[in-house]
Amino acid sequence: MTKKKSSLEKLIIQFLEHYPDTFVPVELMAGALKMDNAREYKKLTKAVHKMVTRQMLRQNKSGHVKPAINEENSGIQEGVISVNRHGIGFVKLEGYDDDIRIPRKKMGVALPGDFVRIKVTGKTGPNNRLEGRVLEIRSRGNRLFVGTLTREKTGACFIEPDEKSAQTSFFVLPENSLDAKHNEKVIFKLIDWINPRTLPEAVIVDRLGLKNTNDAAILSILAENQIVSTFPKEVDEFADKIATSIPKAEYKRRMDLRNEVIFTIDPVDAKDFDDALSIARLENGNYYLGVHIADVTHYVKPESVLDKEAHERGTSVYLVDRVIPMLPESLSNGVCSLRPNEDKLCYSCFMEIDNNGQVVDYDIRETVINSKCRFTYEEAQEVIEGKPHEFSEQMKHLHKLSKRLTQLRFEHGAMDFDTPEPRFILDDAGKPVDIIVKKRFDAHRLVEECMLMANKTVALHVENLRKEVIKSQGKKKNPDLYPFFYRIHDKPDPEKLANIAENVGPIGIKFKPDMKKVNSKVINELLKAVDGHILQNTINELVLRSMAKAVYSPKNIGHFGLSFEHYAHFTSPIRRYPDVIVHRLLKKYAAGIPGYTFGELEQFGSHCSNREKMAVNAERDSIKLKQVEYMSARIGNTYDGYISGVTDRGLFVSLKDVYCEGLVHISDLNDDYYVYDPNRHILLGRSNKKSFRLGDEITVKVFSTNIEQRTIDFVMADRKNSSAK
Repeated sequence: MTKKKSSLEKLIIQFLEHYPDTFVPVELMAGALKMDNAREYKKLTKAVHKMVTRQMLRQNKSGHVKPAINEENSGIQEGVISVNRHGIGFVKLEGYDDDIRIPRKKMGVALPGDFVRIKVTGKTGPNNRLEGRVLEIRSRGNRLFVGTLTREKTGACFIEPDEKSAQTSFFVLPENSLDAKHNEKVIFKLIDWINPRTLPEAVIVDRLGLKNTNDAAILSILAENQIVSTFPKEVDEFADKIATSIPKAEYKRRMDLRNEVIFTIDPVDAKDFDDALSIARLENGNYYLGVHIADVTHYVKPESVLDKEAHERGTSVYLVDRVIPMLPESLSNGVCSLRPNEDKLCYSCFMEIDNNGQVVDYDIRETVINSKCRFTYEEAQEVIEGKPHEFSEQMKHLHKLSKRLTQLRFEHGAMDFDTPEPRFILDDAGKPVDIIVKKRFDAHRLVEECMLMANKTVALHVENLRKEVIKSQGKKKNPDLYPFFYRIHDKPDPEKLANIAENVGPIGIKFKPDMKKVNSKVINELLKAVDGHILQNTINELVLRSMAKAVYSPKNIGHFGLSFEHYAHFTSPIRRYPDVIVHRLLKKYAAGIPGYTFGELEQFGSHCSNREKMAVNAERDSIKLKQVEYMSARIGNTYDGYISGVTDRGLFVSLKDVYCEGLVHISDLNDDYYVYDPNRHILLGRSNKKSFRLGDEITVKVFSTNIEQRTIDFVMADRKNSSAK
């Protein structure tokens, strides 16, 4: 039964109804309602708090409020549900700071990825978090699930999903089993699920091989993240028919750079060369930098089957032992790849850069090039360090310029995360036999700085076009005036930064971020303070987690991490669909015709950001899988490590000599009863008063691993050598 509104609540609703799409500050409302004296203001804030609790109003982080959709439907919302390993659902809703938590018992028949209608029931628990329940499945996510098939003697077939897929078993009719064998990993889809007391019915769409084989494990990771390894037959056939020769008309209409010194620098095992470089010193002393990018849009036309598949994939996926390309290999490694001594179509960004690292002039042109050399990073580094080469002069110019550009970026507040990446040495069966850290050279930074400068320049170019039209034609700003596809990065979450301060304080590192105005200076000071510290990688990771994820959007808010006001992705169209969109927009605007609308770019942004997130998850999962496989062959081995995380579950320990992290469960600290102190971020022994904190060096033994869950468990090996105190 709906409670009656008080006269003050009616007054508040009436006022806010004038601003239905705006969160209004309570102070503003108090002034408008003439309730700004202390007594009346207290009365107003009390009423507002009560209305928020009853879901009559919605409130953002700043405490500003707006009316709920309507009183009768208060708390009724719709969104996509995700589910964690414990079967608890989470629904992200616009206007809410945190995801709505759906307890397992209130999930109904919802599965990960479903679009659901929920009722927000109120705040519960020690964290005072909003919870809800699923009312209705509006549409199924049509997602792929992964699991292991069990064939019983009766002939019945059941699938036990992997943890990341779903939290309930499925049954499969024999005719829908693809003749999969007992204990075989499979990809499957939901047919129907009517009642939470019954099992959902599934159909198997692909067989991955027997459980615990390398291929089955890797393909499972892909399917969990909705990534398909093979291309549809019609896409491969379409790609194979694309002409590899360049038409004469293209040579005529493009800038011909085939006689220029242009070369590529890529990893030793790379095949998809999508960027090349050229450089010269001008008479005025400035650098003339050319960044030449594979012209993928010449071959991938909008709405073709090739384009639709590339859009759906969104990005290439780089796993430990394989690459899942966005485009078929005939394009990514063939016709589009800037291989040496072959004529290739490019989209080039030329920049005249002065000795202060400022772009004083630029040009963006369609070109044809012929790369004169293919450098690996190691080979480029040797030339930088003095090894004679016919292109030594160009390489040294690039190195000198890139060092200046790096210096300027950091002076302007760019973040510098030098996080090590693992490299796995695999045997013929795909099993890891060694883990080493990838070497990072000046050559890597050289390429990065050139790409960053080109990406920044093309974004600024479109902003200049927009300003010129506004100035010359007197037009007002509107979203569809030269809309562009930006790579944006918001400021960090102040609360998460405060949590970092709490973590690093006990180990003697001062970090006091301004909670009202987050700036990069104080974060960079922290990164410098931990440089060389045993916890450098851990704290870098904490800072990264505190920051918003970079995403794609036509709403330009700048890039906080790079400290750029304008930034886009232009330099990797072979492996990123956003770069394809950017190339199309630039070509349209160069021809004086409209490109995509602002609304279309918003949809692209949401899709591409989501696909990128799935690709990153798959890449991380593949690294974790190989780490677990490596440790699985070393059960009982002892390693020195340091505590990289302290939680109520136990101690996360990173090994010093091996790029692996595992957990010492709190129950395995058996010399005392340990309790987690959240204020001091330590585990404290109740009787012996020994403590474990972030950064403590300890010795652990590999106790167990779980390849399916991708976890490593340690136990304490030698308390005498431990720094617990």
